[in-house]
Amino acid sequence: MQYRLIKKIGVEVSPLGFGAMRLPLKNGKINRELATKQIYHAIDNGVNLIDTAYLYGDSEKFLGEILQGEYRDKVLISSKLPSIHVRKYEDMEYFLDEQLKRLQRDCIDFYLIHSVDLKTVNRLLKRGLFEFLSKAKREGKIKYVGFSYHGVKEEFDLLIDGYDWDVVMVQYNYFDDNVQASVEGIEYAASKGMGIFVMEPLKGGILAGKMPKDAEEIFKNADSTKTTAQWALQWVLNNRNVSCVFSGMNSIEQLEDNLAVAETTVPMSMTFEELETVEAVKRVMKNSLKINCSTCGYCMPCPRDVNIPECLKIYNEKYLFGHKGFINPAFMDYYQYVGGIMGKAGNAGLCNGCGKCLRKCPQKLDIPAELKKVKKEFELPGLKYILPVAKTIGIPAYKQITKLLNR
Repeated sequence: MQYRLIKKIGVEVSPLGFGAMRLPLKNGKINRELATKQIYHAIDNGVNLIDTAYLYGDSEKFLGEILQGEYRDKVLISSKLPSIHVRKYEDMEYFLDEQLKRLQRDCIDFYLIHSVDLKTVNRLLKRGLFEFLSKAKREGKIKYVGFSYHGVKEEFDLLIDGYDWDVVMVQYNYFDDNVQASVEGIEYAASKGMGIFVMEPLKGGILAGKMPKDAEEIFKNADSTKTTAQWALQWVLNNRNVSCVFSGMNSIEQLEDNLAVAETTVPMSMTFEELETVEAVKRVMKNSLKINCSTCGYCMPCPRDVNIPECLKIYNEKYLFGHKGFINPAFMDYYQYVGGIMGKAGNAGLCNGCGKCLRKCPQKLDIPAELKKVKKEFELPGLKYILPVAKTIGIPAYKQITKLLNR
């Protein structure tokens, strides 16, 4: 593993970090056996930074339990203050103390203010944010401070200059290279010696695995040995200002895939032809993707039980993969996974436009409006009468026909 130096604090971090937001699940809970195996394997192969947050379910508690013994001192921890829940100064102290207990540590290495823009920071300043951070550092509860950014690029530099930050976390991938912080913002933060942590390098999986046929052909013709995920990760790590990329890996295969790139990618090493290849794929994706959702899940839970990320994901996949006709894979997925056939209904039609998801979306999407598009695309009149028939007859018949056609 080739480590990268955060100049301001003199700390070296692995270019690949383990993101704990999307740990593998089993029956709705963290799959402890698989997640532990993955994390230990990552550390054994040089990964020395794990990112979690108060809002990432039970991930802090889980990490506190497994990062003991020989693994305790081999890894740095990054966690985040849940800014959305802070109402007064005492809340910040409460959350930090609770996180230290969960993580079973006396000190958190990197403590970030979660999901902020200029408005959020101004609100927290009135509650004593900077006093809290300075006190926590003096008391040894945190070593280095930063924030994860979800605002507009015009405000990014103002926040960078507003406090003596050590690191910043930004969304950055070849599809979203000029949103939120932007390339210029990243360069500005790096010019101050700050560490640059990257989230959503694969855009919630959209830039990995199966892609539109035209995009896959472009990558395949350029280098048939590299996966789509490796292309995306290499592009991010090619940026000399990037300190660490957090990837939400939920299988050993994905971990090995990412490790292979992290161990070999040197900043500024991609050729002109390789960069042109990625740019060509980006154009294909831009023409196909309808809703710029990264499926991060920050919009959840929905008070109406709409499975927002899954609804938008299936809608995107219909156009990404060119599904046509009345009965198509996207249509069937919709009724299976959010329509109520395979569990509780979470379809777009349940949305009443309350807008509670709007302030939580990092992408600033008009989610109720997008859900109306999804409803119009997939939901037929008389849905509640269609579902029982689809569940008992339609889906089994579709699966059988598909099986016969694929023989």
